Amino acid sequence: MCYGIIFWGTSTDDNKVFVLQKIIQIMNNKRPRDSCREIFKSMQILTFYLQYIYSLLLFTVNNIHLFTLNNEIHEHNTRNTNKLHPSLTNLTKVKNGPYVMCIKVYNHLPQSIKEMIHNPKHFRSLLKKFLYHSFYSMKEFYEYKYNLS
Repeated sequence: MCYGIIFWGTSTDDNKVFVLQKIIQIMNNKRPRDSCREIFKSMQILTFYLQYIYSLLLFTVNNIHLFTLNNEIHEHNTRNTNKLHPSLTNLTKVKNGPYVMCIKVYNHLPQSIKEMIHNPKHFRSLLKKFLYHSFYSMKEFYEYKYNLS
């Protein structure tokens, strides 16, 4: 499932992979209509979407030199100064491509996690802890309001 996921994670068949992951219901003697969210959390298994986000973020952190921060574009101290500068494009293939998705996902991370990009072990640990919220879609991830404290 993880091989090349940053390239095919936004394909039209992504939901099929997620549905296959739900075989965990059978392993835990749950009914077909029961939610697997708590099972994923308790077993610390990343759902398909979480694995996609995790892979994008690891790629971003390992290749941060490929991206531009907003503070490199201008000198104004704004609340978005430490976010990655989004690339402007109208092409759907580029918008759903790995480069733009890396920027979107990274920019949605809590600041406390972003501050750890220079400490890879700690970054991965905090990231996994954050991702165990078991998002069932990218929309859920983007709508999640994390605690700023």
